[in-house]
Amino acid sequence: MKNIHPKWLFLMSLSLIWGSSFILIKKALLGFTPFQLGALRSVLTGLILLVFGVKYLKYIPKEKWKWIALSGFLGSFFPAFLFAFAQTEIDSSIASILNSLVPLNTTLIGLTIFKIISTKRQILGVMIGFVGTAILIFEGADVNPDQNYFYALFVITATVMYAFNVNIIKRYLQDVKPLAIATGNYLVIFLPALLVLIFSGFFTSKTIHGVMFMEALGFVAILALFGTAMAKVIFNRLVQISTPVFASSATYLMPVIALLWGVLDGEGFSVLQALATFIILLGVYLSHKRKKPE
Repeated sequence: MKNIHPKWLFLMSLSLIWGSSFILIKKALLGFTPFQLGALRSVLTGLILLVFGVKYLKYIPKEKWKWIALSGFLGSFFPAFLFAFAQTEIDSSIASILNSLVPLNTTLIGLTIFKIISTKRQILGVMIGFVGTAILIFEGADVNPDQNYFYALFVITATVMYAFNVNIIKRYLQDVKPLAIATGNYLVIFLPALLVLIFSGFFTSKTIHGVMFMEALGFVAILALFGTAMAKVIFNRLVQISTPVFASSATYLMPVIALLWGVLDGEGFSVLQALATFIILLGVYLSHKRKKPE
């Protein structure tokens, strides 16, 4: 074990934690609306991080706060709502597979926005990944006609935001402590999240006295503690000790974990969807793999 590079341990931990997040979102939606779920997740995570990480905020240079703020909204605030809305119409396992587009989008954005040169192999991987995504969405619409696969666009939008976030961390926050980044993120988004929570009707008797309130609250608490607070710190550190694409490749194994949870929860999955999943992961692999130096 002592010969294993820490980045691999971080990667495996993230895959397990984030792969389980999708089923937690699905269960929490039984008691909350998407707005309530997204806002409560951010508020609880913010409280957890501020308790343990407030002393690290002093390590954030003043000129870095604009990137901390942007990272907070793109990497945490908006995706929390996007995934919640998406899973009101599509299965948790499908959402996790679509989330595998993060490394592909990281490559594209790194090339177009951050001027990081990509190889022909990586560009081919991006194209293959998009083909797999299209097959997955159209096949899902046939297999589950009662689900609205237009909502898959919410997940795809979130993956673009994640891709921007990972490039921002690598480019502008490389020398900031991971816990400081995560705490700073949630310090910035805490008030907006709290306002959304208040205006979402969360504190009304209809929500609080709902049949599934306590169960849903428990699921969100687990999601906030492990799936967001702890995972954010691990992810930020992983980005710093590796590369943006390697860090985002936690999505390689996440669908496996999420699919297992989905099958256990009675979600359907066709052979063509399995093929589409393989195509997406192949595209991700190609976009990540680099040629060995001659």
